[in-house]
Amino acid sequence: MKKYDVIVIGAGAAGLMAAIEAGKRGRNTLILESTSKIAEKIRISGGGRCNFTNINATSANYISKNPHFIKSALSRYTQHDFIKLVEDYKINYHEKTLGQLFCDQSSSQIIDMLIKECNKYNVTILLNNKITKLFKEKYFQIESNREIFQSESLVIATGGLSIPKMGASDFGYTVAAKFAINIIPTKPALVPLLTEDREFYASLSGISLNSIITHEKTSFKENLLFTHKGLSGPAILQISSYIKNPEQSNIYANLMLTQDLNKIFKEHKHDKTTINNFLKNYFPNRFVDSWCQKNIEIKRLVDYKPKELESIAESLHNFNIKINGTEGYNKAEVTVGGIDTNELSSKTMECKKVPGLYFIGEVVDVTGWLGGYNFQWAWSSGYSAGIVA
Repeated sequence: MKKYDVIVIGAGAAGLMAAIEAGKRGRNTLILESTSKIAEKIRISGGGRCNFTNINATSANYISKNPHFIKSALSRYTQHDFIKLVEDYKINYHEKTLGQLFCDQSSSQIIDMLIKECNKYNVTILLNNKITKLFKEKYFQIESNREIFQSESLVIATGGLSIPKMGASDFGYTVAAKFAINIIPTKPALVPLLTEDREFYASLSGISLNSIITHEKTSFKENLLFTHKGLSGPAILQISSYIKNPEQSNIYANLMLTQDLNKIFKEHKHDKTTINNFLKNYFPNRFVDSWCQKNIEIKRLVDYKPKELESIAESLHNFNIKINGTEGYNKAEVTVGGIDTNELSSKTMECKKVPGLYFIGEVVDVTGWLGGYNFQWAWSSGYSAGIVA
């Protein structure tokens, strides 16, 4: 049996951060990873350039049953702290849009940085260790397919259910259930949406429009992308996290942000151009052809009554989309729900019921917006656990 002060299960962003901070304190620290690779989500993120944080990150950019829980960790280790670490390693980066920071070169730079930090503080990383048994007596005992380990502190950083092909599993929730820790029901988030009237949306596949997408009281202004199955793009991924019942919901899209279409119609009310040709001045041709064919009788502008043009304008400024599902965990970037934050200390991420047991990162009921916020939660929550475990 090998004994450690701290064992971290999961070699992702949160787990690496927690292990580094524990190692800094001279704690004999081990990371156990069930797969053959380290930090795969970091590697694929941001199209391979890793959107490693967001300069605008605050607690308002996260979803949780307890929105106040997030504040402590985010203030203890901020986006500026992680940016300083990136700069210390001479990694060049740039802001893309809306505060999103990306590596100039490759996401592997962030992984290499974290591995170097682990080596610097004598953190041991063991891959291909699948946990077969886990329990606590005086110490935590972890049995894997390879060895038996013992530790004073145990940090669960195994992520959520999103992207199972990269090793995602329900391990963290299983551990929580074993210790009678409450779990908030999970669902896919930052995920493409499926729509009713699939044939119509498939006809628009590949078209992208700058939009404001609204569901109930939440709105996001970014691109909407039509797909063969429904909708994707940043605005759709963002709103997906807020839809409580994706099997039967409506969202609304303002497809024309910079101008008032009804006002334009009034200015051209004597125009003899047909409505479809007129709308092609403002929307992609294929979108106009499909939408007009499905929704309206095509006439010249001059032949429409004012109320008819008003209705057409309203349909495009408040485009009603019926949702009937999501593309699931296979395509979801993150998982909503997870370990109930009421079970954890917001300061240290330690379980109130089980001293020495910590949950961090995506496995916790904290879900960030698209754009580097989930990585920042990983850094912040990992740090909070690592400085005390």
